[in-house]
Amino acid sequence: MRPPQIENLLEVVATLVEKGNFRFSEHAIQRRKERRISPQDAVYILKTGYHEKQKTSFDEIYKTWKYAIRGKTLDREDVRVIIPIVEKLIVITVIRLK
Repeated sequence: MRPPQIENLLEVVATLVEKGNFRFSEHAIQRRKERRISPQDAVYILKTGYHEKQKTSFDEIYKTWKYAIRGKTLDREDVRVIIPIVEKLIVITVIRLK
């Protein structure tokens, strides 16, 4: 059975980021480097982006929601950040969009 999605997602994300209760997975660190997206840009998107609901999905293996947060970097680049929230927020990947 799937748990419900977090209703006030952006508020929860902002609170976790402000408290430093997040981390980047090894995969996200690798993708960030490959795609030239700074940690500061990823955090900025988490704070200022919007919930891209059509890209949010349920991970059957880990039994958790993977939320898509989309926004602009400080240089106005369009980026999507994928996060589950499991005790803390985990950035699992970042994607530079064209």
